[in-house]
Amino acid sequence: MGLTSGEVVKVTQEDRVAILTIDHRPVNALSRQVLQELGRLVEAVRQEAAAKVVIITGAGSLAFVAGADIKEVGQLTSPEEAKAMAALGQQVFLGLQRLGKPVIAAINGVCLGGGLELAMACHLRVSGDRARFGQPEVTLGIIPGWGGTQRLVRCIGKTKATEWILTGEIYSAQDAQRLGLVNVVVPQDQVLKAAKDLARKIASKSAVAIGQALAAIEAGADSSLEQGLGREAEAFSVVASSEDSREGVKAFLEKRQPQFKDR
Repeated sequence: MGLTSGEVVKVTQEDRVAILTIDHRPVNALSRQVLQELGRLVEAVRQEAAAKVVIITGAGSLAFVAGADIKEVGQLTSPEEAKAMAALGQQVFLGLQRLGKPVIAAINGVCLGGGLELAMACHLRVSGDRARFGQPEVTLGIIPGWGGTQRLVRCIGKTKATEWILTGEIYSAQDAQRLGLVNVVVPQDQVLKAAKDLARKIASKSAVAIGQALAAIEAGADSSLEQGLGREAEAFSVVASSEDSREGVKAFLEKRQPQFKDR
């Protein structure tokens, strides 16, 4: 495998699933080093054909990611330094969102601030039943800087996102599920298993179809309906002429499981 762990972001691979684990105890805070290592691994996964789906989780059982490294935030002394810190996180998370491969957040604990911003940059979210969510930056006199003011609106709507961000309140996994922020809530000790099951289900499909579907979804989310439909038509033209498409149709007619080759 062409993927190498860093000091605070570890990587393993099971079947066609790459698992990135943020291991910055005790609460897996997002320091500059964590962000840099995560960014490097995201780019490595992009080039790794054997990794069709990615899972991101936190080490231990306390936190997925509890937020940014507050000590580093406290050391910012100028608008330029603060803007550079914001840009680093935004760049890494945008790279994750635009990876071209499905990314699943396995939320095994506290998911606050930068942790929620990271989870929202993933395409799917599996949560433990004891996880906690929020954008509490205003309680520190700051605001979300890694996409929280933008992605939370897209995930749960402007009205509830405004409430979350302006109050800094903490919410349960059940609250997050009701608002559509997470896809599924499972017992806390089943989070990674549930994420792996979901990842394997997706990985069994054609990488061509999965990649083009993601591209169409992402393009449509940030454009008009007409523009999104145009991108969908382009994506359909790519997959309809693929070898996997021919295999899928043939397998359906022959009443058997398709054997996709990801081309």
